[in-house]
Amino acid sequence: MKKNQIDIITMGCSKNLVDSELLMKQFEANGYHCVHDSKRPDGEIAVINTCGFIESAKEESINTILEFVNAKNEGRLKRLYVMGCLSQRYKDELEQEIPEVDKFYGKFNYKQLLTDLGKADVPSCNGRRHLTTPRHYAYVKIAEGCNRQCAYCAIPLITGKHTSRPKEEILQEVKELVEEGVKEFQIIAQELTYYGVDIDGQRHIADLIRDIADIKGVEWIRLHYAYPNEFPLELLDVIREKPNVCKYLDIALQHISNHMLDAMHRHVSKEETVELIKKIREAVPGIHIRTTLLVGFPGETDEDFNELVDFVKWAKFERMGAFTYSEEEGTYSAGHYKDDVSEEVKQKRLDTLMAVQQEISAAVEEAKIGKTLKVIIDRKEGDYYVGRSEFCSPEVDPEVLIPVSEKKLRVGNFYHVEITDSEAFDLYGHVIK
Repeated sequence: MKKNQIDIITMGCSKNLVDSELLMKQFEANGYHCVHDSKRPDGEIAVINTCGFIESAKEESINTILEFVNAKNEGRLKRLYVMGCLSQRYKDELEQEIPEVDKFYGKFNYKQLLTDLGKADVPSCNGRRHLTTPRHYAYVKIAEGCNRQCAYCAIPLITGKHTSRPKEEILQEVKELVEEGVKEFQIIAQELTYYGVDIDGQRHIADLIRDIADIKGVEWIRLHYAYPNEFPLELLDVIREKPNVCKYLDIALQHISNHMLDAMHRHVSKEETVELIKKIREAVPGIHIRTTLLVGFPGETDEDFNELVDFVKWAKFERMGAFTYSEEEGTYSAGHYKDDVSEEVKQKRLDTLMAVQQEISAAVEEAKIGKTLKVIIDRKEGDYYVGRSEFCSPEVDPEVLIPVSEKKLRVGNFYHVEITDSEAFDLYGHVIK
């Protein structure tokens, strides 16, 4: 057990990761040594930043807490703290069920932990982070919360209403990260396209991205979590016109049948969705669209699901994730719908959908053979350097593998890579001069 060491464990999404990074900076300013997501945590204090989005994520968070409780009971850990989405939502229940945790914090009051440890908030570190990602890329959170009231989603119950960060604050953060060596920025929010509406009723995402793109040293910007309803089309002009804004858009669509979209309270129709995809592809030739789909929602019929499969075949999303419906207490669907699609049918539909997507992904990647892509190197792994093109976000998208034997490459540098081969989810290539 290492004195003055704090192990931080982050569960869930990149928005949580940003919170962990902010907290780590404060801990370090107070004299602690922080270790993130260690395979063998050995500090005297542990902080678990939990996820509470869907059942499987909640389960994983609770299992992790219990592992650390065990370490504490065995004398391998002095103090254990829990923060984040799960404890924001279930603080009272968790305190009763797991009394071994020294204290539970929510998603927004975690700085109280400093005071509870007898430390103080260091103002010069406010807004600054200890990056846990490779130093060449970072996540930048531009808003918190969500005003969308989708029937299945517990996130507004956890995070509250959409709150945009001031533009000047975001731009300052990007400038500071550039000075630290960051070249690539993943712009994240629960709902990017709503940015600014809470400030003056206008959508300002296009202006914000344009201003970030104009900062010297920003080489790549990638956009995560847009929403199809009232999508600001001017954002597409920025993606097309600014060379450092990646031709990539992460836009969660969830379903396509009007029956399901209405039941889910998505406030968008099949016809509007199809039209939007056409506009995105026309406005930004070569763009890679990532989407997320939901199967097994209450009342989903075979016809609804077949309509979704046909839509995926038509849209040919370059990137796609899907998950099965899980009932979340407090949501509209939990109170008003019966979870009437069996787990077996949910899983079968998910498998069918992902099999369709695998074929599409394989064709998308195969089409890149013979092309030259700009690639950033993330790491060296075994016999390969592993990198990504502008069409690939870290952790979730295909990677580009370059043989180590070819030439010495530097992690964090860009190279022009000719693609020589592909698999369903990865590319192989060699660096050209």
